[in-house]
Amino acid sequence: MSSKQDVLKCSVTNFTKFGSKRFTMDELASELGISKKTIYKYFKSKEDLVVESVIFLIEDFKDDIKTIVTSQNEPIISIILIYKKGFEHLKHFKPSFIFGLKKYYPKANTIFDDFRDSFTKTTIYNLLYDAKKLGIIKPEINLNLFCELYFKRFEEIAFKNNNLFETYNNKELLNHLIIYNLRGITVSNYKNHYFE
Repeated sequence: MSSKQDVLKCSVTNFTKFGSKRFTMDELASELGISKKTIYKYFKSKEDLVVESVIFLIEDFKDDIKTIVTSQNEPIISIILIYKKGFEHLKHFKPSFIFGLKKYYPKANTIFDDFRDSFTKTTIYNLLYDAKKLGIIKPEINLNLFCELYFKRFEEIAFKNNNLFETYNNKELLNHLIIYNLRGITVSNYKNHYFE
């Protein structure tokens, strides 16, 4: 018999691969070899399962962020590594997963939006602030505006119209969406191996 964690992991894999609306509870039950009744023993509704799946993904990414930030003493490199890890995750997402949350699962979408806003306004902003205090970022740079322009909702840019993750490799996307923008706000004598 499958545990709640088994159901959740299988759901996350399939929701991100096919979209949470498209992948049905019947398909989930079939893939796990259990009845839908067993799924509903753990989750009140499909929306409840989608919400738990989003929370699972967020917590997993938060663990990655914590590992990167605690093991790295260079804020610009921390930002690059965080997005590099994020791109590895997003490479396996179908656009329908992100856009489906907004359309069909408002509670899950709110949780995702709150995380994204907190991630940009807290984690990324604080790393940029640390870099500015260290003299790495040009003093005239407005960090709030920079975050709004370049870091908020980047996954929507990557998934809009064409899925850029299917067209370009992670290194190209990391360079064009993150590294080149960071290079533009750093002082001329700042160097790291990602900028070369």
